[in-house]
Amino acid sequence: MSAGPIPVLQFSNASVRGGVEEHFLTLLHGFDRRRFRFYLVCTSENLAKLKPDVPADVELIPLRLASPKDWRAALALARILRQRKIGILHSHMFTASMFASPVGWMAGVPVIVETPHVRELWRKGWKANYFIDRCIGRFVTKYICVSQANARYLVATKGLPERKMNVIYSGIDLGHYNPDRPCPIALKRSLGFADEDPVLAVIGRLEPQKGHHVLLEAMPAVLKRFSRARLVCVGDGALRQQLAKQAGELGLADAVRFVGYQADPADWYAMAAFTVLPSFFEGLPLTCIESLASGRAMVATEVDGTPEVILNGKTGLTVPPNDTVRLAEAICALLADADLCRRLARAGRELVWQRFSVSQFVEETQRLYLRAWEQCGRPVPERWPVLRQAD
Repeated sequence: MSAGPIPVLQFSNASVRGGVEEHFLTLLHGFDRRRFRFYLVCTSENLAKLKPDVPADVELIPLRLASPKDWRAALALARILRQRKIGILHSHMFTASMFASPVGWMAGVPVIVETPHVRELWRKGWKANYFIDRCIGRFVTKYICVSQANARYLVATKGLPERKMNVIYSGIDLGHYNPDRPCPIALKRSLGFADEDPVLAVIGRLEPQKGHHVLLEAMPAVLKRFSRARLVCVGDGALRQQLAKQAGELGLADAVRFVGYQADPADWYAMAAFTVLPSFFEGLPLTCIESLASGRAMVATEVDGTPEVILNGKTGLTVPPNDTVRLAEAICALLADADLCRRLARAGRELVWQRFSVSQFVEETQRLYLRAWEQCGRPVPERWPVLRQAD
């Protein structure tokens, strides 16, 4: 008997668009419609930002689960799950899963998936004992870990079952990021930069996790050696005014620009001599993949999944987090050696084409969904080639 497409609901509780959102947008675009039918539930704030980029056949539903006590929103999610007969509920980030996974279990959803994405360095006190994570984990069928480091964190630190872990590297449209894309001189001049100024780009949300303030603190030392160096911060977030104020206090007003969220960062990579990522924690940062695909080496902090893309001395340079001296030294090393920069970028582009393609990312995620679906005793949609042999 033929099985129809499996109804899948992607759930996010975030209000800011970032790498997590690009992750599930890629899935929504790439999945096989013969096997899956999609729904996206997210906050109304993010819905407005995401809607132009969501495929037309995906039903969009605004909902925020503000807290475990928000029973009205929980009931609304349960109704959505039941009315649409959702077969797979996939939550992104633990805070989303904490609210949605128990609701999904009570609503009878056969497969419940969580992608935690990051190590939660912010946790302090009782929140750092991860008791609640282990409780919620009882409702989760499978975890998708975006890096090997992410999997180790979930098992060793949170104490979640290793048998539920599945490492699937995120993928991007690598062809969109062309190392031969010409530098957008008009855009560069519009920022008040000279044609010959070497530009550093940091592309990411302006949030504490990303460590922009450490990079700003490192910039005076960089400018002391390379007075024409310039920095562009691409992204938006809660710290924008605070970081702009910090830049002014450090005397960086002429050298630093904040340009807000940019839907297509390709031109900003093309403008950059190389990129910087000074994060305190990460999952698998997409900006690393984008940068290398664009033929731009990166200076990054050696945290979590970042060293699985930025291999120190091979595809970029890595430094400890929150170390302004080492960060400035690494930036200066690439500014001083254009040949090194090009060698790292070439090797980096080869690496991302091997590991981080959209097709590989989507294919592995589809297979995980269908494996979990089969394990629940459900019929797999037709035309899925040699599923058991491939596994």
